[in-house]
Amino acid sequence: MKKLFFLSLLLIFGSEAFSQHDFYNNANYQFTRADTLRGMLRPERTCFDVTFYDLNIKIDPEERSINGFVEMIYNIEEDFSTLQVDLYENMDILKITHDGQFLKYDREYNAVFVHFPEVQKKGGAGKIRIYYQGKPQVAVSPPWDGGFVWSTDRNLKPWIGVACEGDGASLWWPNKDHLSDEPDSMGINITIPAGLTCVSNGNLRAIVDKGDSQTFQWFVSYPINNYNVTLNIADYTHFSEKYISFDGEELDLDYYVLRYNLEKAQKHFKQVHQVLAAYERFFGKYPFWDDGFGMVETPYLGMEHQGAIAYGNQFKRGYLGGMIPRDMDWDYIIVHEIAHEYFGNSISCNDLCEMWIHESFATYMEGLYVEYIHSYEDAVRYMRTKNFFLGNREPIIGPKGVNWENWEYSDHYGKGALVLHTLRHAINDDVQWFKLLRVFYQKYAISNITTEDFVNYVNDFTGEDYSAFFDQYLEHPALPELRYKIKEEGKNLVVEYKWYADVKDFNMPIKLGNPENYVMVRPNTQKWQKVELKKLSRKEFDIATELFLIETKKMR
Repeated sequence: MKKLFFLSLLLIFGSEAFSQHDFYNNANYQFTRADTLRGMLRPERTCFDVTFYDLNIKIDPEERSINGFVEMIYNIEEDFSTLQVDLYENMDILKITHDGQFLKYDREYNAVFVHFPEVQKKGGAGKIRIYYQGKPQVAVSPPWDGGFVWSTDRNLKPWIGVACEGDGASLWWPNKDHLSDEPDSMGINITIPAGLTCVSNGNLRAIVDKGDSQTFQWFVSYPINNYNVTLNIADYTHFSEKYISFDGEELDLDYYVLRYNLEKAQKHFKQVHQVLAAYERFFGKYPFWDDGFGMVETPYLGMEHQGAIAYGNQFKRGYLGGMIPRDMDWDYIIVHEIAHEYFGNSISCNDLCEMWIHESFATYMEGLYVEYIHSYEDAVRYMRTKNFFLGNREPIIGPKGVNWENWEYSDHYGKGALVLHTLRHAINDDVQWFKLLRVFYQKYAISNITTEDFVNYVNDFTGEDYSAFFDQYLEHPALPELRYKIKEEGKNLVVEYKWYADVKDFNMPIKLGNPENYVMVRPNTQKWQKVELKKLSRKEFDIATELFLIETKKMR
């Protein structure tokens, strides 16, 4: 058993971190030295900033193995003589070179500490090349469990993919495996047996024929999360289309599907145009325009691989045929994963503990898509379906610095989306709400952010302080509870109300009264307030729980 690393966490994080949600002194959350090495921005990581990766590997489907090297170019942020990269310990490092010299290194769990003979000086740049080989981790239940998928199509030809969100890209290639550091661009060169096609991120620059093998040379011209770097190998056929943006500019759409699914895909993927139009309307143009948009059929359900979205929903509506209202007809994987091109790929978090920035926004964008193609009322109805999956047992934001991916529930998806849905109705001005979303996205596009960045932006944009709102919803498991009393006085209804919440300053406004004409009130946690609702009976009274994520409790 790995030795628990509580003492080091205490020394590193200090008392402030231990006050966060009880994560660090709760027996249910036991963090190890390996967790810290993977999740923390230690000096061996902050001393350099990766600007470019050049990945060169050969895939052997029969042996299920990888052999090759990655070249890493970086800027030196602080003087150092040792830096940390990451590669799963089941993968072998053959050698590491720098300026023609072999570098010494040692390994601890999945961390690789590379030692330089001389101090590398701040302000300079460097380049190392890491040669490696091995049989990468196999995904047990992709994409939820990270690893390679070695499958075959119905013609028994290889059908290979990889998904590694959470587990990390270092399960199959060496890199600085932390979300805070994305390369500015990347080369991806994959050699595979002849007769197959390899699809990766960015633009396909060349295919080099080597007789019994071929090398597919892909290039990504934008920053990219390490876990978004992907490969897909199969007997694919390719077709392409053009999406016309609102300003008339053309975007290349490239699709790679199994040959026998071509006709089905050509029909089913037509909806991509409408999804791109919806998100362009709300947030602006597709973020990776120069690299184009791509989608590739995979032997697992889906993943938001940048510019090469993994698609495995079997050309069905909803989620494998279900999980959306019966009167709606759209593909959940297409809608959700394209949303991630905006939140997750363009705007990215700095630490896995804040994955709500990826997943909550993408889930909320599903509702925006419904609103775009149907109506506001249908969007509200769709968002209510998210209530069925709430856990409310753990905070949406997890513990920082330990590569946290172990949520028992998926509240950083649906609950976080409902928090955004709630924020919209608390602001109570759709013109301002949609402007807030669009300006926020465009301000932070192609960058990494924190929750604090979003909270500060909302506060500045609205001129109100929503800090307590986000504290309650993101940092505490329980929902705020509206406690209320009602009393009829003639034809009128007197309603007393007060918030019961973990955060003492929580004072979110809420709508109540007649659903045809709700009244907005602003309860607090300190004292009871009341409002008189004219010409309203007890039977007609309601609280807008379809618009606000809350609990309610009627008091005597």
